[in-house]
Amino acid sequence: MLDDFGSLVERPDARLRRDSADRWRALVRPADGLGKAAELADWLAAVQGVVPVRPITAPRVVLFAGDHGVAALDVSARKPGTASALARAAIDGTAPVNVVARRLGVPVDVVDMALDCDPADLPDEVTAYRVRRGSGRIDVEDALTREEAEQAFRTGTELADRYADSGTDLVLLGDLSVGGTTTAAVLIAALCGTDASVVTGRGSGIDDLAWMRKCAAIRDALRRARPVLGDQIALLATVGGADFAAMTGFLLQAAVRKLPVVLDGVVSAACALLGQRVAFRAPDWWLAGHATGEPGQAKALDRISLDPLLDQGIRLGGGVGALLALPLIQAAAALSAELPVDEGAEPVDEAVEAVEA
Repeated sequence: MLDDFGSLVERPDARLRRDSADRWRALVRPADGLGKAAELADWLAAVQGVVPVRPITAPRVVLFAGDHGVAALDVSARKPGTASALARAAIDGTAPVNVVARRLGVPVDVVDMALDCDPADLPDEVTAYRVRRGSGRIDVEDALTREEAEQAFRTGTELADRYADSGTDLVLLGDLSVGGTTTAAVLIAALCGTDASVVTGRGSGIDDLAWMRKCAAIRDALRRARPVLGDQIALLATVGGADFAAMTGFLLQAAVRKLPVVLDGVVSAACALLGQRVAFRAPDWWLAGHATGEPGQAKALDRISLDPLLDQGIRLGGGVGALLALPLIQAAAALSAELPVDEGAEPVDEAVEAVEA
């Protein structure tokens, strides 16, 4: 199943990216005057396959939710098994992501993959894809069985197909988890070959003692991760979780379907890093929404050559940072789509020749 992604994922159209970059010479003076916005428009041209770029009209926030057994080690400021409260707030429209989403007119979807609560406590459409209740404590046991990891991965691919088929033109991908940053750090450290201390961050706002417990948990989980590094599904089963497996499958299938995705925090960065191991072209279809200050996120993004669009000190998670990057992306698309060509400008080909001369 995983081997197919390497051939199925194509690169965005580099020729159209160059055409978009050349086109700015007839739109603005100087041609690089719009900076990052123009670069984003060039990227959008490549992933959309058209110049000028189409406006972003149907973005959607997708949040994969799950509880992680490693949270029992008090590595989070939140109590173990309480990710369902985060999910409930997002469902009820009272989470920070909902406030921003309403302002921008973006729907928010919550997908329960492994919340540690009675499924009857949440709407059926949220729990429809749940693989299990919670996950194993990855420092001493597997997070999932291999069958559960495969099921979660397939769920992610199916959801990516559903969004692509429904006309979604940009996904803002986030997570709702307790213990998720610890799991993400394990995956990033394993895939990058680094020590636990290099990737251990403050997550939900932990103190020094909790940070030391978190670092120890990551170190112990790393010992269990290294023997299965060559098998991505086994890695997700051993030290990942159902939400991580689903998010990885989602990212890869979105790349196959040429559906662009904006990553949120360290969890989506860890899944993106794992996805790159499966299909090295896949990161060309993704953007990093913002820098969280988590060392693991910085390590993962550096490895897949993605630079965060924003650095506003946002550490909240839950899709907020990715969503705040949306206006910049939409502005880039609008500039490409709506700026009139200066009829008095030197033709692009002649301008290029003049520069080369």
